[in-house]
Amino acid sequence: MAEHRSMQRAALLDAARSLLSEGGTEALTFPALAERTGLARSSVYEYFRSRAAVVEELCEVDFPLWAAEVAAAMELAGTPEAKVEAYVRRQLALVGDRRHRAVVAISASELDTGAREKIRAAHGELVAMIVEALGELGHAQPRLAAMLVQGVVDAAVRRIELGAAEDPAAVTDAAVAMVLRGVRG
Repeated sequence: MAEHRSMQRAALLDAARSLLSEGGTEALTFPALAERTGLARSSVYEYFRSRAAVVEELCEVDFPLWAAEVAAAMELAGTPEAKVEAYVRRQLALVGDRRHRAVVAISASELDTGAREKIRAAHGELVAMIVEALGELGHAQPRLAAMLVQGVVDAAVRRIELGAAEDPAAVTDAAVAMVLRGVRG
């Protein structure tokens, strides 16, 4: 029974990711979740009390996976500057990933305080990954520098998500160049 509930919960989260990446937060409804998973609408409420609860669980599941991919890319880099580049490139490479599209849709939506706090904390953990590398590069305020680097990443994400005229690779290269020029001082 527990395994069945776990599988159903995973199916609901997968359906939520799809709905968010395809249609934004407006698409994430309990009737749509029920339709995607073949469950009765009332059954969806047995797993999640609200749409915000679905969002919170997606954050709990997906942010750590995304952060682990960024951390792994940074670990392979040999120098602090290479770590900064890996941090930017890996995040931007994840833009096309369904988990990322769902996170972007979530971030742009009206959420309750709990969900917003989970997103804020997860982003804080992501920014914290680069603070050490920026300190090694000699920044007097590496936390501030990390937040500014993340601002460039966030702007590049939005540009790629918009399907702008630029090729995503060009956006990535421009973001990396801008960040590296900035962190070199």
